[in-house]
Amino acid sequence: MAWLFALSVAGAVLLWAISLGRILSFTSPSCLPPSPGFLAPLRGDRRSRNVLLVVAHPDDESMFFAPTILFLKSKGHNIHILCMSQGNADGLGITRKEELYHACDTLKIPREQVEVLDHPKLQDGFHEKWDHGLLAELTMEHVQLWAIDTIMTFDSYGVSGHPNHQDVHHGIRKLLQLNGQGNIEAWQLASLNILRKYIGPVDIWLSSLISSSSKQAIYTLVNNSPSKSYEAMAAHRS
Repeated sequence: MAWLFALSVAGAVLLWAISLGRILSFTSPSCLPPSPGFLAPLRGDRRSRNVLLVVAHPDDESMFFAPTILFLKSKGHNIHILCMSQGNADGLGITRKEELYHACDTLKIPREQVEVLDHPKLQDGFHEKWDHGLLAELTMEHVQLWAIDTIMTFDSYGVSGHPNHQDVHHGIRKLLQLNGQGNIEAWQLASLNILRKYIGPVDIWLSSLISSSSKQAIYTLVNNSPSKSYEAMAAHRS
């Protein structure tokens, strides 16, 4: 039976290596399936969009959204980040805020396009309930300030299941319901089960299959430079 185990391990390692090779074979951050309609120009001759990434805590942008950010940057879109809290659950809010700015330096997002809030009703914590109406109101203020036409944020599970992530999702849904003009497009980051989270590059095959076969608008954004994501995450030393 030892040979069977060894064969299984060798097969798994080979699959992992082939999957990583597939990802690194892309010459730039890519979208699967390829679609000219994904984030196409909204009006006139304007080719780039003003995108607002709405997150709950410093490090969300690097831990969860780095592939999205790198893809958007490669397409020339203008990215802004609205972080709803300083992530002060352990008393390190000021440090974490500065770390977010350093991560954005790595991701080539100008600091003047990054806003970290410290609202008394939006404090970091698993037991903190964030008001969806307040989240919608604060987001709309920045939508108007930065002339945002596209929002990206968490889905209803919030990737890691953190309640603050989930509240941000519902806050954006509230904003979309209240926005009568319908001039804002919104996308959510799909949460994966724990197996798919930890099989690393092997998931490229399943994600590609789901994206190409789904009747919904689902896209897989391929990060062909994982080292850039690690570099951004490394800025969050705390």
